[in-house]
Amino acid sequence: MIRIRCASCSETGARRHNEDQVRHGSARAGHYAILADGAGGHSRGAEAALRAVDCIERLLLDDAMAYSPANLGQAVRLAHSELVHHQDSERLEARMHATIVVLWIDAAAEHAIWAHVGDSRLYRVRQGRTDIVTVDDSVVQQLVQSGVISAAQSRSHPQKNQLLAALGMSGEVDPHVVARPVALLEGDAYLLCSDGWWDGFEPATLALTLEHALSPQDWIDAMRERIVARQLPRQDNYSAIALWAGDPGEVTQPGVDDTRPNAAVGP
Repeated sequence: MIRIRCASCSETGARRHNEDQVRHGSARAGHYAILADGAGGHSRGAEAALRAVDCIERLLLDDAMAYSPANLGQAVRLAHSELVHHQDSERLEARMHATIVVLWIDAAAEHAIWAHVGDSRLYRVRQGRTDIVTVDDSVVQQLVQSGVISAAQSRSHPQKNQLLAALGMSGEVDPHVVARPVALLEGDAYLLCSDGWWDGFEPATLALTLEHALSPQDWIDAMRERIVARQLPRQDNYSAIALWAGDPGEVTQPGVDDTRPNAAVGP
């Protein structure tokens, strides 16, 4: 069985309140990491993130919950229903909502599955290569995919924070879920993070900071120091969870990866 280790960080940045929420642990069906980034008037973003994470964690801790992409997708849908049920208003500007990203690991079977809604991301660093394994539900991401703007231009685009989907929004939510469990390899390092975190990094920088880390906490701390050093006057809340499968530092030779996930689809 591959050894799993986790560490997390959630900071307020230059905002008045921290509306991010992070959670990680283990259950009968495997290890889990959950990150939500909330938004809403009168600090309801914090409530949205907390309700979403609490709902998904409660479901993953249930011994009856079988490990599968379909069940993970259903857990995210139920978190959406939880937020919709507790809305105080039908006015769009008054509704609370949250982005979500969830990683679920079966260390015994050496598999990983994940789901997300919104622009909180999941990265995987494998043998020195960094992949963004989620695709943002955002206007800017659609512009990038259609070739209208480049990835570099997206970072300063005026619509960079405009979401196309989030938990708590009106209507149904169709979470992105990997179609099948993905092979977990010794030395894989995963990073779940809110946009306030990933906005400060190029993918290559994530691998660079990982090279010198002795633990998931070291990796988190190194990235956090870079965010603090930027001293952005409008720094958003920034949060991340690092999950290591074994020790990434022991993996030095690149290999053939035939388990890279296909584009995320519904369960």
